[in-house]
Amino acid sequence: MNQASLQNLLIDLPLGSVRYFATLASTNDLAARWAEAGAPDLSLVVADEQTAGRGRLNRLWITLPGVALAFSLILKPAVKQEVPLPNDILPYTALGALATCDALNAALPPMLPAQIKWPNDVIASRRKLAGVLAEAHWHGEQLTSVILGIGINVAPPSVPPDEQLSYPATCVEAVVDAPVDRWGLLHAVLEKLLFWQARLGTPEFVKAWGARLAFRGEWVQVSIEGQPPQDGQVLGLTAEGRLLLRDRLGELHELHGGELNVRPVSGVRSQE
Repeated sequence: MNQASLQNLLIDLPLGSVRYFATLASTNDLAARWAEAGAPDLSLVVADEQTAGRGRLNRLWITLPGVALAFSLILKPAVKQEVPLPNDILPYTALGALATCDALNAALPPMLPAQIKWPNDVIASRRKLAGVLAEAHWHGEQLTSVILGIGINVAPPSVPPDEQLSYPATCVEAVVDAPVDRWGLLHAVLEKLLFWQARLGTPEFVKAWGARLAFRGEWVQVSIEGQPPQDGQVLGLTAEGRLLLRDRLGELHELHGGELNVRPVSGVRSQE
């Protein structure tokens, strides 16, 4: 893949501009600088290798060459939309997870659908396939851009050793037991991103998000930075996309996002 080939691959999508790098420290960091310098809405940064990418909670996300996808899309909420984009970062995180989930479900076995591990991971067979990092940039009280970074484990070498994980991970090829065209998958995810981006903030968007929610009805452990872990039963999402839990006393709680982890109580080893 090179710059010209990538632009040709994505020519049918209404993107702003496209930049491709064989090696890059972080697609989100470059996209943020590009957005500040005036990048058009829906501009895209793609790296074959990412050496200092980030996940949530500032965890390192390394992308080895040839085996995974690492890309960032620039969203400019100030650009006029048919549906006004929210000033809350959580729906943008959901946008990346929902688009990735839907694109992967076109390839995964019907009995093993990809799901969203709220708020930002995509899993299959209860193992992490992909992660999303949405970062907001402000000018005063005006949200000027959102950098939506997505990393997808495609081939087996993209999965870190178990000792480096805090939650079980896998890759797309391991789930489908067949080779996967990375660049075709990139196109599919971007196509879904554009579809759902036009529906951000609508009941249709939240309904689709909730329909793909992992661990519904199960008990999970929620770890919030600075607080002891607590158990709750996943009931679904609120109309605003908050995670709705019921605790052991029957009381309801709404989680908005932030520095927290959600994992099944069943004891699978944890990774964010």
